[in-house]
Amino acid sequence: MTDHSSMFRRASGHHPCAYWQNLRRCAAGITAGLLLGAAPIAATAQDDNHIQLPQLGDTSSGLVSRARENELGEMWLRMFRSQVRTSSDALLQQYVENSLKVLAEYSPLEDKTLDVVVVKNDTMNAFAVPGGVVGVHTGLFLFAENEDQFASVLAHELAHLSQRHYARSLEAQRNSTLPTLAGMLGALVLAATAGGDAGIAAMTATQAAALDNQLRFSRQNEQEADRVGIETLAKAGMDPQAAGEMFEQMLKATRYYRRPPEFLLTHPVTEKRIADAKLRANRMDKVPLRDSREYHLMRARIRVAAEATPQQAVKRFQAELLGVNDNEDAARYGLVLAQTSAGKPDEALDNLQPLLDKEPDKDAFILARADIDLARHDYTNATRRLEKAVENNPKNHALIMGLANAHFKAGNYMAAERILSKHSRVRRKDPAVWYLLAETHGLAGDIVGVHEARAEYYILNGVFDKALQHLRHGVRLAKNDYQTHAILEQRMKDVIKMQEKAKEL
Repeated sequence: MTDHSSMFRRASGHHPCAYWQNLRRCAAGITAGLLLGAAPIAATAQDDNHIQLPQLGDTSSGLVSRARENELGEMWLRMFRSQVRTSSDALLQQYVENSLKVLAEYSPLEDKTLDVVVVKNDTMNAFAVPGGVVGVHTGLFLFAENEDQFASVLAHELAHLSQRHYARSLEAQRNSTLPTLAGMLGALVLAATAGGDAGIAAMTATQAAALDNQLRFSRQNEQEADRVGIETLAKAGMDPQAAGEMFEQMLKATRYYRRPPEFLLTHPVTEKRIADAKLRANRMDKVPLRDSREYHLMRARIRVAAEATPQQAVKRFQAELLGVNDNEDAARYGLVLAQTSAGKPDEALDNLQPLLDKEPDKDAFILARADIDLARHDYTNATRRLEKAVENNPKNHALIMGLANAHFKAGNYMAAERILSKHSRVRRKDPAVWYLLAETHGLAGDIVGVHEARAEYYILNGVFDKALQHLRHGVRLAKNDYQTHAILEQRMKDVIKMQEKAKEL
């Protein structure tokens, strides 16, 4: 898949938005304890089972309303994307979105509309930001051994959102320095690039003392998020024991790795916390073991990308297939992906065929087969195969993007353009869709469309100056098309307002 960071480098030389260039430098002085939405909490109860939530967001309280949180969260996500490498793997994005959607249905979250960002980073991290933003580092797949463990982290982050820990932190600290979304952004950028420990190491003694005060509150946040997250897991039919298992995985990482996972920097795991999680899970009904096969397929995609070269990935998965393996399908799938990337499509097809014979309608396997066709420059079969798959599953994001990409590589730019134009109306907030649409418009000869799609891409990534530049070009070129001209002019006004609001973070 395309690395979108190259567009940023071409557009701006280095960091795409001048306002945010200083965030890495200032992040060290801004509450590293806010890395994962674990802001201080105003608790009014005797124990974590009966924490009373204050009424928030009304016009008289002066606190952050839900509408304001949503607005800030959307702006925050744009700024975050401008600073870090995000994954453009449509199949992986779809998996994480679906996983969160299932969990959200069983969580106490009132507004279950979520914006999901997958960060291309091998560190184990996840975070939640006010306004329904949930982020997952690809490295989380490398640490979580099964789907329930992975889901336990997501459920924990949803709990931070449902309990509105950010808004409650404002109430708890009315008379002290308030945590800010800009601080959260800076700290998370560090975690996704230089590493969260860089922020902590750079803090002064005064700042460290302030952080310690905040962490005293945030431990209550964590206790509450543990409780709500484990309950959500159980209601969703997943193993509540997975939370304690995941905590144990993290604790092992502190013993055997040079630096602990980013997640632990603000979610400190202790033996007591593990025991509490296990005790809570023991009080719940036993859950039958579930098939984590889909998770292991996604994990294989991450593991292939994590290897230094495709050839090394081939050797690793070949060794796994020869040994005792509880996830043979995932190992075989990983080998197929690695061999395709290594320029060995014939060998990849030999290994994929048993998976296709067993499950011919599986989207992951259909996409892998199409990639083999593309590696062989067999564009006709690739597009035909994917067209049939999309016809059978017309809402599958990964298949739609796969089909558009196949047409693009085949030089069928008009066909790709039609698919992506329609899909962009369904997934207006997906940068990967707009990126490919901009490239496709260009090769199809729609220059106004290029500027419009690139503007939307840059808006979603917080690069407002470049978005305005493309919109101005589009307005000039569309002077004889009244409707398009009016739409682009209105979008320019929207972007100017976004620039102003960005300074409020």
